[in-house]
Amino acid sequence: MPRSVPPLALPLRQLLFIIRCVTARKVTNLVPRHRHVNQVSDEHRQRGTAGTVLSFSGAHLPRPTILSASGPTGSPGPMRYGDMCTVYKAENVFWVPKEGRWSHLQANAKQPTIGKVVDDAMVAIRRDRSNATTRRLAVMNLALRGIEADFGPEQADTFRRNLHPDLRADYVLANPPFNDSDWFRKDDDVRWQFGIPPKGNANFAWVSHFIHHLAPSGMAGFVLTNGSMSSNQSGEGDMRRAIIEADLVDCMVAMPGQLFYSTQIPVCLWFLAKNKNDGKRRDRRKQTLFLDARKLGTLIDRVHRELTDVDLEKIVDTYHAWRGDRGAGKYKDIAGSCKSATTAEIATHGYVLTPGRYVRAEEVADDGEPFAEKIARLVGEPSGQFAEGAKLEKAIKANLKGLGYGS
Repeated sequence: MPRSVPPLALPLRQLLFIIRCVTARKVTNLVPRHRHVNQVSDEHRQRGTAGTVLSFSGAHLPRPTILSASGPTGSPGPMRYGDMCTVYKAENVFWVPKEGRWSHLQANAKQPTIGKVVDDAMVAIRRDRSNATTRRLAVMNLALRGIEADFGPEQADTFRRNLHPDLRADYVLANPPFNDSDWFRKDDDVRWQFGIPPKGNANFAWVSHFIHHLAPSGMAGFVLTNGSMSSNQSGEGDMRRAIIEADLVDCMVAMPGQLFYSTQIPVCLWFLAKNKNDGKRRDRRKQTLFLDARKLGTLIDRVHRELTDVDLEKIVDTYHAWRGDRGAGKYKDIAGSCKSATTAEIATHGYVLTPGRYVRAEEVADDGEPFAEKIARLVGEPSGQFAEGAKLEKAIKANLKGLGYGS
């Protein structure tokens, strides 16, 4: 992602960078993430974008122009927070809370807590937004990057009123809201071809939405919580099984924890392919790649982990080699790291997509010590430690007695 683009929190940028690289190396100008459908125009496609790209997310972080904190022109003196929001909206001017303003972010740019500051800004904007406000922020975000997009004629809820029902995309990049329970569901929605998602969790509603908007040879890459790989609650297991049996799951990646500044929650990456035998790569029908990347990354402090360029290349190169991309090298299963599994194998695991179930434990190098000698040593070590513990206990009791606290 170009350095000039105002970044989201670094770990999220890295995850979306992986998605971009894995799905399409040739995509050079990607639509910024937005919860509603964005379509790259024909003119932008001619400028170098390799296909239509749909992108979804829960929030934007633009670089807005902020009006005076004392209110719009002509308003009397300082105003309370709630009053300012009301007046700004009445004047048809979008309101950006203090913690979401560019001046605040710029002032904290060099602080070690900048990641959390950015996340807090995104939460603040999401907290105070209306649909119309979100739309203005999204349009501004695209304008700052020089990208044209089709947002539809007006703001709308993706699930309540899909403004692009007939659009089919070559690529979908997404970071949908996790475990969203506050969403609108219409039971006869044409997108629910793999089952009706539960009202209490929109994870598989988003997955169904992405699949619905894929072109016949389209690919999708998106971030979800780890629970999406194994949950059987409220029909989610049946939906996942239907998606697997439809041969749509191309690759699953388990990511390490501590990637986000505002939460320790670990996530996974889903990669879907509508056509696993497109003639451009090897025939991957009824096969899925599992990548366990939980040990990758470097701790930059006690609670934050960051993926290096080498880590990113390892994930991307492994997938491209398995997929059979030209010049990507030869793929092979590596215990503890990656495994190519058939749909039949996935069925034996109850259609659970957690990579750890498939990659097996990492092989441990032989240290040359005979097994019998190793067992004798391991059994003997606790006995010596127990004896040392008893000796220390006796000494402590003697010291306490000398101080008048023992019997």
